[in-house]
Amino acid sequence: MVATLDETGTVVDMARSQRVDSLSDVEFYNGILIPPLVNAHCHLELSHLRGAIAPGGGLCRFAREVVSMRGGRPEVVRATAEYRDARMWSEGIGIAGDVSNDAVSFAVKKKSRIAYHTFIELSGLYSGARARAEATLAAAGELDHSLTPHSTYSLYEADFRHAATTGEGPLSVHFMESVAERELFEGRGELFDWYMERGLEVDFLHYGSPAERIIRNVPSSRRIMLVHNTFMGREELDALAARFGDNLTLALCPRSNIYISGTLPPVAMLRRSGVRIALGTDSLASNSSLSLVEEMKLLPDAPLEELLGWVTSNGAEALGTTSRLEPGSTGGVVLLSGVDPRTRTITPAATTKRII
Repeated sequence: MVATLDETGTVVDMARSQRVDSLSDVEFYNGILIPPLVNAHCHLELSHLRGAIAPGGGLCRFAREVVSMRGGRPEVVRATAEYRDARMWSEGIGIAGDVSNDAVSFAVKKKSRIAYHTFIELSGLYSGARARAEATLAAAGELDHSLTPHSTYSLYEADFRHAATTGEGPLSVHFMESVAERELFEGRGELFDWYMERGLEVDFLHYGSPAERIIRNVPSSRRIMLVHNTFMGREELDALAARFGDNLTLALCPRSNIYISGTLPPVAMLRRSGVRIALGTDSLASNSSLSLVEEMKLLPDAPLEELLGWVTSNGAEALGTTSRLEPGSTGGVVLLSGVDPRTRTITPAATTKRII
């Protein structure tokens, strides 16, 4: 395949040629040329926490440690975010769905070559949660952004409904990252015990399940991305798919799931459902890098063509944009190396790098 680009990096033509050697001004690459990658779920603002939290221990412990550590000197947070942003770009990521709980990473994203959609999270069972989110919203300015609930378990009823119905942009909701999330709605488990110990009177358990809380509060016309889905059940998935149809995307972050709970999501079941799947890296608090090819290596049972859709067009569609390699596209060209041509699978040595 020969991709012809003009001086601006715009793809002019895509064609096969039997006489590539005779063409002038041709660069040769060993691998697969693909469009820019889409990191559907990351937390750039947590890049300074790489290695700060020990793996294992489950979601509840991880969440408590992130809350206690997420602060940090703004100059350090910005410097590490800037470095990771540059790394993502060089490895071929051109679009990202990035979660922000404050404005500390906004300066980095505003000057980045990556097209970010910023999910401003409303999160926390405390009275000032909405005011903090509103302050972050006000600081977003011209950044492409939308308000979103953090999860089904971390917001009081009024705040969850507010975040789920404000604006028209996509939502990104952490979902079923732990069995404790389902157990909470049954009045038991680690999350329930933690809330009771803190004296919190949660007002949303009457829904009976995390999926039902989403179904009853999020408009069916809203584009929604459910993130992690590590312990997603088929009944929950069927109900959510019936509610949202093509507006639903499942964003998987396999390396983060392994880091936190040692468990992968039920990928085979999710694939059989036909619901759109995308991939993300989550944050460096629960990962060693923001590399999508490393996420792909943990999913060897998914066909290569399918995986490439997860990290390009599917993620882009979830964020309301596109990532294609075709005449007229301007996002650049990425080289995927380290694919076994016989089995069409990604090898442990696979890498991605930006060509244009």
